[in-house]
Amino acid sequence: MGRKTRFQSEALKYAFDRYIGADPARVESFEEELINAELACRIHDLRTDAGLTQKELADRVGTTASVISRLEDADYQGHSLAMLRRIAAALGKRVEIRFVPVRRATKRA
Repeated sequence: MGRKTRFQSEALKYAFDRYIGADPARVESFEEELINAELACRIHDLRTDAGLTQKELADRVGTTASVISRLEDADYQGHSLAMLRRIAAALGKRVEIRFVPVRRATKRA
């Protein structure tokens, strides 16, 4: 079995190595943006899997469609645990938080 990599393509690995590399500040920024994008995608997928529009989910959550739209935007950085819980409850889900080991960039020889 091949070695598991965090990248789904060689091109993405190359781009990461070239533009992010082992610079701790860039790695931290990349990881933060990745989390925001994954969270936005997850909210969108849960909503669409439930067959709801942004307006319908907003009504269930007690907010506006523009708030849901913003939460589904990968560039949004203002996610709150309280809002995530409200969305989860409206979709018959619960929020689960996990702490996992930090990935360390390896130095190349």
